[in-house]
Amino acid sequence: MRYLHTMVRVSNLDDTLHFFCDLLGMVETRRSESEKGRYTNIFLAASADEDAARATKAPVVELTYNWDPEDYAGGRNFGHLAFQVDNIYQTCQRLMDAGVTINRPPRDGYMAFVRTPDNISIELLQDGDPLPPQEPWASMENTGNW
Repeated sequence: MRYLHTMVRVSNLDDTLHFFCDLLGMVETRRSESEKGRYTNIFLAASADEDAARATKAPVVELTYNWDPEDYAGGRNFGHLAFQVDNIYQTCQRLMDAGVTINRPPRDGYMAFVRTPDNISIELLQDGDPLPPQEPWASMENTGNW
């Protein structure tokens, strides 16, 4: 068995692509549209996995945009996606500077949680050992749920 992808339904394709591609740095590897099914599927890979994902050898995130409006409150009880990052503090700062709420700050230098525009929880994990605690993260409180 091999893990292939996680599918997430999204309500605004532009906002979601901005979040995943512009802010998190993911790369679109393929896209398909179904006129009959009235949806668009976009597959995204972590930048380090781009070549492998294009060869369908790395897991990807599948964004499904249904052309007819639907309510995806709570992300349809979706758990979360997890991504390893080179520097948890720099990643969280870049996201925060772009207006993203850091729901669970990386107080431990290792783990943080944010949410997508559709309220899907994203876990960010530091690559390797935790970074030494530093401000403002060490004393930052949780905001909302993750």
